[in-house]
Amino acid sequence: MPYYVYIILCEGNSLYTGYTNNLNSRIKLHKKGKAARYTKTHRPKKLVHVEEFHSRAEAMRREKRIKKLSHLQKLKLAHSQTKRHKAKK
Repeated sequence: MPYYVYIILCEGNSLYTGYTNNLNSRIKLHKKGKAARYTKTHRPKKLVHVEEFHSRAEAMRREKRIKKLSHLQKLKLAHSQTKRHKAKK
């Protein structure tokens, strides 16, 4: 089962990073304000980056690394890659 790490551009130009095994469902929950406390108060505008991984552990490690990036670094990441970046096996 694939896992995804994603970045959402939110109101106020803030960025939210998360991981999931069901991307479409998770994005719908974010839009309803039910997936995370942050996106409940900082409404999501659009999905700007997605990476796919083979395991939950890989996705969690990548999410942690992305969360340590600065806002500018996250924006560069979102603009530098295609929407669905598959991790190497």
